[in-house]
Amino acid sequence: MSFLIRRTLLSLALFSLLATPSSLWAEPPAKETAKLPRVLLIGDSISMGYTKPVIDLLEEKARVERVPSNAGNTGKSIPDLPKWLETDGDDWAVIHFNWGLWDLCYRHPESKTQGRRDKIRGKVTHTPEEYRKNLETLVAMLEKTNAKLIWASTTPVPEDEAGRKVGDDLIYNKIAAEVMEAHNIPINDLHALMAPHMTTLTTSKGNVHFKPEGSKMLAKQVAAAIEKALAE
Repeated sequence: MSFLIRRTLLSLALFSLLATPSSLWAEPPAKETAKLPRVLLIGDSISMGYTKPVIDLLEEKARVERVPSNAGNTGKSIPDLPKWLETDGDDWAVIHFNWGLWDLCYRHPESKTQGRRDKIRGKVTHTPEEYRKNLETLVAMLEKTNAKLIWASTTPVPEDEAGRKVGDDLIYNKIAAEVMEAHNIPINDLHALMAPHMTTLTTSKGNVHFKPEGSKMLAKQVAAAIEKALAE
Protein backbone atom coordinates (compact mmCIF):
# COMPACT_ATOMS: atom_id res chain seq x y z
CA MET A 1 0.00 0.00 0.00
CA SER A 2 1.44 3.35 -1.00
CA PHE A 3 2.30 6.04 1.53
CA LEU A 4 -0.40 8.33 0.06
CA ILE A 5 -3.12 5.67 0.49
CA ARG A 6 -1.99 4.88 4.03
CA ARG A 7 -2.05 8.60 4.92
CA THR A 8 -5.56 9.02 3.43
CA LEU A 9 -6.92 6.03 5.35
CA LEU A 10 -5.37 7.34 8.55
CA SER A 11 -6.96 10.75 8.00
CA LEU A 12 -10.38 9.20 7.38
CA ALA A 13 -10.08 7.08 10.52
CA LEU A 14 -9.15 10.15 12.60
CA PHE A 15 -12.08 12.14 11.14
CA SER A 16 -14.44 9.27 11.97
CA LEU A 17 -13.21 9.22 15.56
CA LEU A 18 -13.67 12.95 15.99
CA ALA A 19 -17.15 12.90 14.41
CA THR A 20 -18.41 10.04 16.59
CA PRO A 21 -20.25 11.16 19.76
CA SER A 22 -18.15 10.19 22.74
CA SER A 23 -17.89 11.21 26.37
CA LEU A 24 -14.21 11.63 25.66
CA TRP A 25 -14.96 14.62 23.43
CA ALA A 26 -18.14 15.88 25.09
CA GLU A 27 -18.32 19.17 26.97
CA PRO A 28 -18.53 18.81 30.77
CA PRO A 29 -22.21 18.18 31.65
CA ALA A 30 -24.24 21.15 32.85
CA LYS A 31 -25.47 21.12 36.43
CA GLU A 32 -28.43 18.75 36.64
CA THR A 33 -31.02 21.13 38.05
CA ALA A 34 -33.77 18.68 37.09
CA LYS A 35 -32.89 16.67 40.19
CA LEU A 36 -33.60 19.59 42.52
CA PRO A 37 -37.01 19.79 44.26
CA ARG A 38 -39.56 21.96 42.49
CA VAL A 39 -41.01 25.02 44.26
CA LEU A 40 -43.96 27.19 43.18
CA LEU A 41 -44.58 30.80 44.23
CA ILE A 42 -48.14 32.14 44.01
CA GLY A 43 -48.99 35.76 44.74
CA ASP A 44 -49.53 39.29 43.52
CA SER A 45 -46.98 41.91 42.47
CA ILE A 46 -45.36 41.83 45.90
CA SER A 47 -44.35 38.24 45.20
CA MET A 48 -43.25 39.23 41.71
CA GLY A 49 -40.79 41.59 43.39
CA TYR A 50 -39.16 38.89 45.49
CA THR A 51 -39.26 36.04 42.97
CA LYS A 52 -35.85 36.62 41.34
CA PRO A 53 -33.99 37.06 44.65
CA VAL A 54 -35.61 33.86 45.96
CA ILE A 55 -34.51 31.99 42.83
CA ASP A 56 -30.96 33.22 43.40
CA LEU A 57 -30.95 32.36 47.10
CA LEU A 58 -32.18 28.81 46.47
CA GLU A 59 -30.20 28.20 43.28
CA GLU A 60 -28.31 25.25 44.77
CA LYS A 61 -31.31 23.78 46.59
CA ALA A 62 -34.49 24.08 44.50
CA ARG A 63 -35.99 24.91 41.14
CA VAL A 64 -38.11 27.94 41.99
CA GLU A 65 -40.90 28.95 39.61
CA ARG A 66 -43.86 31.30 39.90
CA VAL A 67 -47.28 31.49 38.35
CA PRO A 68 -47.12 33.14 34.90
CA SER A 69 -49.03 36.27 35.88
CA ASN A 70 -50.11 38.41 38.80
CA ALA A 71 -52.32 36.08 40.86
CA GLY A 72 -54.56 39.02 41.78
CA ASN A 73 -57.51 38.23 44.03
CA THR A 74 -58.85 34.90 45.30
CA GLY A 75 -61.90 34.90 43.03
CA LYS A 76 -59.78 35.45 39.93
CA SER A 77 -57.40 32.66 40.97
CA ILE A 78 -59.96 29.92 41.56
CA PRO A 79 -60.40 29.15 37.83
CA ASP A 80 -56.69 29.76 37.11
CA LEU A 81 -55.20 27.60 39.85
CA PRO A 82 -55.67 24.19 38.14
CA LYS A 83 -53.59 25.42 35.17
CA TRP A 84 -50.90 26.80 37.46
CA LEU A 85 -50.64 23.52 39.34
CA GLU A 86 -50.25 21.36 36.24
CA THR A 87 -46.94 19.51 35.99
CA ASP A 88 -45.23 17.29 33.45
CA GLY A 89 -44.91 14.53 36.01
CA ASP A 90 -42.41 16.36 38.21
CA ASP A 91 -44.55 17.21 41.24
CA TRP A 92 -44.29 20.33 43.37
CA ALA A 93 -42.32 19.83 46.57
CA VAL A 94 -43.27 23.15 48.16
CA ILE A 95 -45.89 25.79 47.29
CA HIS A 96 -45.52 29.23 48.92
CA PHE A 97 -48.73 31.20 48.37
CA ASN A 98 -50.56 34.42 49.19
CA TRP A 99 -53.66 36.44 48.35
CA GLY A 100 -55.15 39.45 50.08
CA LEU A 101 -54.12 42.89 48.87
CA TRP A 102 -56.33 42.62 45.79
CA ASP A 103 -59.23 41.14 47.76
CA LEU A 104 -59.38 44.01 50.24
CA CYS A 105 -59.00 46.69 47.55
CA TYR A 106 -61.87 49.09 46.81
CA ARG A 107 -62.41 50.01 43.16
CA HIS A 108 -64.77 52.36 41.33
CA PRO A 109 -65.34 52.35 37.56
CA GLU A 110 -64.99 56.15 37.32
CA SER A 111 -61.78 56.39 39.34
CA LYS A 112 -58.80 57.85 37.50
CA THR A 113 -56.32 56.25 39.88
CA GLN A 114 -54.29 53.31 38.59
CA GLY A 115 -56.36 50.14 38.90
CA ARG A 116 -59.57 52.18 39.42
CA ARG A 117 -58.75 52.23 43.13
CA ASP A 118 -61.07 54.33 45.29
CA LYS A 119 -61.66 53.55 48.96
CA ILE A 120 -64.17 56.40 49.31
CA ARG A 121 -66.65 55.64 46.50
CA GLY A 122 -65.54 52.16 45.52
CA LYS A 123 -66.71 48.66 46.35
CA VAL A 124 -64.43 46.14 48.03
CA THR A 125 -63.36 43.29 45.74
CA HIS A 126 -64.21 40.56 48.26
CA THR A 127 -65.77 40.98 51.67
CA PRO A 128 -64.07 39.20 54.59
CA GLU A 129 -66.70 36.45 54.38
CA GLU A 130 -66.11 35.99 50.64
CA TYR A 131 -62.36 36.00 51.22
CA ARG A 132 -62.66 33.20 53.78
CA LYS A 133 -64.83 31.10 51.47
CA ASN A 134 -62.48 31.59 48.50
CA LEU A 135 -59.42 30.75 50.58
CA GLU A 136 -61.04 27.51 51.72
CA THR A 137 -61.66 26.60 48.07
CA LEU A 138 -58.10 27.43 47.03
CA VAL A 139 -56.51 25.59 49.96
CA ALA A 140 -58.54 22.48 49.18
CA MET A 141 -57.18 22.57 45.63
CA LEU A 142 -53.61 23.13 46.82
CA GLU A 143 -53.79 20.23 49.27
CA LYS A 144 -54.49 17.82 46.43
CA THR A 145 -50.94 18.39 45.14
CA ASN A 146 -49.47 16.78 48.28
CA ALA A 147 -46.88 19.56 48.27
CA LYS A 148 -45.74 21.16 51.51
CA LEU A 149 -47.75 24.37 51.73
CA ILE A 150 -46.65 27.71 53.19
CA TRP A 151 -49.01 30.66 53.55
CA ALA A 152 -47.52 34.16 53.39
CA SER A 153 -49.42 36.78 55.35
CA THR A 154 -50.42 39.90 53.43
CA THR A 155 -47.95 42.75 53.69
CA PRO A 156 -49.18 45.98 55.34
CA VAL A 157 -51.45 48.63 53.88
CA PRO A 158 -49.69 52.00 54.23
CA GLU A 159 -51.30 55.32 55.08
CA ASP A 160 -52.63 57.23 52.05
CA GLU A 161 -53.15 54.12 49.89
CA ALA A 162 -55.82 55.14 47.36
CA GLY A 163 -57.90 51.97 47.34
CA ARG A 164 -57.08 50.18 50.57
CA LYS A 165 -57.97 50.98 54.17
CA VAL A 166 -55.36 50.78 56.91
CA GLY A 167 -56.36 47.98 59.27
CA ASP A 168 -58.08 45.84 56.65
CA ASP A 169 -54.79 43.98 56.22
CA LEU A 170 -55.09 42.87 59.86
CA ILE A 171 -58.70 41.74 59.39
CA TYR A 172 -57.93 39.70 56.27
CA ASN A 173 -54.74 38.27 57.77
CA LYS A 174 -56.69 37.11 60.82
CA ILE A 175 -59.16 35.28 58.57
CA ALA A 176 -56.32 33.70 56.61
CA ALA A 177 -54.59 32.63 59.83
CA GLU A 178 -57.77 30.88 60.99
CA VAL A 179 -58.07 29.04 57.67
CA MET A 180 -54.41 28.00 57.70
CA GLU A 181 -54.56 26.86 61.32
CA ALA A 182 -57.55 24.67 60.50
CA HIS A 183 -55.52 23.05 57.72
CA ASN A 184 -52.22 22.86 59.66
CA ILE A 185 -50.48 25.13 57.16
CA PRO A 186 -47.51 27.13 58.53
CA ILE A 187 -47.55 30.91 58.13
CA ASN A 188 -44.65 32.98 56.86
CA ASP A 189 -45.40 36.31 58.56
CA LEU A 190 -44.36 38.83 55.93
CA HIS A 191 -46.69 41.41 57.50
CA ALA A 192 -44.69 41.47 60.72
CA LEU A 193 -41.45 41.60 58.74
CA MET A 194 -42.37 44.68 56.71
CA ALA A 195 -44.55 46.60 59.20
CA PRO A 196 -41.58 48.58 60.63
CA HIS A 197 -40.41 49.59 57.14
CA MET A 198 -43.51 51.02 55.47
CA THR A 199 -42.15 54.59 55.48
CA THR A 200 -38.65 53.68 54.33
CA LEU A 201 -38.79 50.72 51.95
CA THR A 202 -41.96 51.34 49.91
CA THR A 203 -41.52 52.76 46.41
CA SER A 204 -43.46 55.92 47.30
CA LYS A 205 -45.80 57.32 49.94
CA GLY A 206 -49.01 55.33 50.09
CA ASN A 207 -47.67 52.59 47.81
CA VAL A 208 -47.93 48.91 48.80
CA HIS A 209 -44.90 47.99 46.66
CA PHE A 210 -41.33 47.82 47.85
CA LYS A 211 -37.98 49.09 46.68
CA PRO A 212 -35.39 46.46 45.68
CA GLU A 213 -34.04 46.49 49.23
CA GLY A 214 -37.49 45.63 50.54
CA SER A 215 -37.98 42.86 48.01
CA LYS A 216 -34.61 41.38 48.99
CA MET A 217 -35.64 41.48 52.65
CA LEU A 218 -38.84 39.62 51.77
CA ALA A 219 -36.91 37.15 49.60
CA LYS A 220 -34.56 36.25 52.42
CA GLN A 221 -37.46 35.29 54.70
CA VAL A 222 -39.34 33.50 51.91
CA ALA A 223 -36.26 31.49 50.96
CA ALA A 224 -35.66 30.55 54.60
CA ALA A 225 -39.25 29.32 54.98
CA ILE A 226 -38.98 27.23 51.81
CA GLU A 227 -35.61 25.79 52.80
CA LYS A 228 -37.04 24.78 56.18
CA ALA A 229 -39.98 23.04 54.50
CA LEU A 230 -37.66 21.19 52.14
CA ALA A 231 -35.61 19.93 55.07
CA GLU A 232 -38.60 18.57 57.00
